[in-house]
Amino acid sequence: MRVLVVEDHPALGRALVHGLTVEGFAADLATDGEEGLFKAEDIPYDAIVLDIMLPRVNGYDVCRRLRAAKNWTPILMLTAKDGEYDEADALDIGADDYLTKPFSYVVLTARLHALMRRGRRPRPAVLRAGDLLLDPGGRTCLRGGVSVDLTTREFSLLEYLVRHQGQVLSKQDLLAHVWTDHFELDPNVVEVYIGYLRRKVDHPFGTRSIETVRGSGYRLATDGG
Repeated sequence: MRVLVVEDHPALGRALVHGLTVEGFAADLATDGEEGLFKAEDIPYDAIVLDIMLPRVNGYDVCRRLRAAKNWTPILMLTAKDGEYDEADALDIGADDYLTKPFSYVVLTARLHALMRRGRRPRPAVLRAGDLLLDPGGRTCLRGGVSVDLTTREFSLLEYLVRHQGQVLSKQDLLAHVWTDHFELDPNVVEVYIGYLRRKVDHPFGTRSIETVRGSGYRLATDGG
């Protein structure tokens, strides 16, 4: 899932992007509020991690302006401001969650998954497509009750397919939401990973849930195949 990190401290910003990438997210960095607004308005992120004390446009105003524009991307405020009134102000203007620094990556990623489940549309804790079950929080995958071992990238790709099951997703769409460095990658890397997933979640179970839509992209069957 693709996340925007808006943090003006270079070292912390890079650390956040790296930490989220390790956890399976595709993470982008903006170093001031103006850049954060531009990216949030231009790219359909699945969540935003937003600092408050930002140059150019502070985090409160970023959140306020996104909500005024009816941009409902889940926003988690991540800040050193730990006062109860700071938290109340952030929630009042439309933030979905609030986490103070220093923080735990375990808690941060758990909260991001929770925000995505409660996002713009229903997001159940355990995702289902027929007999395929995916638990993003626990990073587990089951097909017909049998555990399937997936790499971080495979899991992220399958999660995006399951969350958008029934929809045709282009290679570029999948690249943008699953790979951080998607601008530098050959789109055929998606085809390679689709092959990996089919060999793990389809072929051993005699199913064809991951469909190729010729000339358009890929689709996960709504009944799981």
